[in-house]
Amino acid sequence: MTMRSPPGKLPHSVKRELPFREIFFARLRSRPARPPRASPGSERFDTMSMLLEAPAAAVVLPAPAFEQERTAISGHSLRAAFASQAPQSQAARIMLVDDEPINIRVARKYLQDSGYREFIAVTDPTIALDEMLRHVPDVVVLDIVMPRLNGIELLKTIRRTPELVHIPVLILTASCERQTKLQALEAGATDFLEKPVDPAELLPRVRNALWIKAHHDMLERHAEQLEAAVRRRTDELAASRLEVVQCLARAAEFRDDNTGRHVVRVGRYAGIIGKKLGLPDDYVQLLELAAQLHDVGKIGIPDEVLLKAGSLSPEEFDVIQRHCGYGKRVFERMTEQDRLMLQQHSTLGAQMLDCTTSPLIQIAARTALTHHERWDGAGYPLGLAGEDIPLEGRITAVADVFDALSSRRPYKPAFPLAKCFQILEEGRGKHFDPKVLDAFFLAREEIIRVQLEYADVE
Repeated sequence: MTMRSPPGKLPHSVKRELPFREIFFARLRSRPARPPRASPGSERFDTMSMLLEAPAAAVVLPAPAFEQERTAISGHSLRAAFASQAPQSQAARIMLVDDEPINIRVARKYLQDSGYREFIAVTDPTIALDEMLRHVPDVVVLDIVMPRLNGIELLKTIRRTPELVHIPVLILTASCERQTKLQALEAGATDFLEKPVDPAELLPRVRNALWIKAHHDMLERHAEQLEAAVRRRTDELAASRLEVVQCLARAAEFRDDNTGRHVVRVGRYAGIIGKKLGLPDDYVQLLELAAQLHDVGKIGIPDEVLLKAGSLSPEEFDVIQRHCGYGKRVFERMTEQDRLMLQQHSTLGAQMLDCTTSPLIQIAARTALTHHERWDGAGYPLGLAGEDIPLEGRITAVADVFDALSSRRPYKPAFPLAKCFQILEEGRGKHFDPKVLDAFFLAREEIIRVQLEYADVE
């Protein structure tokens, strides 16, 4: 006796032997007649509509998995099993790229049943990249075999695009060839799905891919927060360093300058010269700060010499010259003996003064030591000549002499600008480096602007 299958059902043996599409259309043909649909559409339209209206269990699974999954998965149990597994399903944005609309609609149906709501469907692979850049999905389900542009090439383009490089890509393919999978992995595939879509694999693989993306986004946000915190801290440290430099410079300058603006002007002049010489911006910033400390060694000069209104005796001039060496010593690393003495008073003080690894302090030490050297070798305290004099010393020499000439001192009035420039020109190749002097003259307008901004006003 021949057993007949109920209407709308196919014998199990037929399902095992037929491909997915043939099974589906065989089921369609075996269904009882039904009234025509009110909405217009083709057989393809009716086919997809019935598929999407049917419960999940009605979709024929691939033959190898059919026996295991037929009784385990129903429309209700499928939703219950995976509804809680997809992380942040309401917010996740999923892009489905396949040239077959029916494949997209099947996958979307399963995903919708699990709580996902936002989809981007693309059937033309040539526009997929533009759509990704516009929508920036959280995960991409990508077919391999497509006309005009295959999935492997599209995946390679995704991985070369900085905005998309970290998006998980699940490869959807009917091919089980080892070479195809290796090519996809080499191109940057995150995971694989076989056609026809198996919901038991689709949903957890999408969920896992979203977890990977969520963790990456979290790390990226954390890195951005750390970078912002580092920038804020760096800005705070830079501001504190500037204040310390200015306070130290003024502490020395107030001993023979009632306003303390001399050191500020010299620093600004030095920075302007550095820019005209084409020096790197980072170096120019350090130079402008370091030049303000050029006379910090005056702290070690006795008042009766430093504040003397008349001419200095040879002995007194010898004492005044020592301020260059004193300035260098201010920035030197402390000796072990000095350290022990200071630690008895304050360990914190030792930490504050032990800072000779700082580029700023290194430049400041060289500037303090050599800003009275002369190009012709007749300067002090070392008698260096030409380019043996550190560049910061040569630059500060011009800035310092100009400010001394253009400012009022107890022993002289402020000279007119033309006379200041004339005296500097007379020192070309003798006192001053000709290239540094040329850079100073080229910045005449900026020099005058600084002179006016920081003028000494009684």
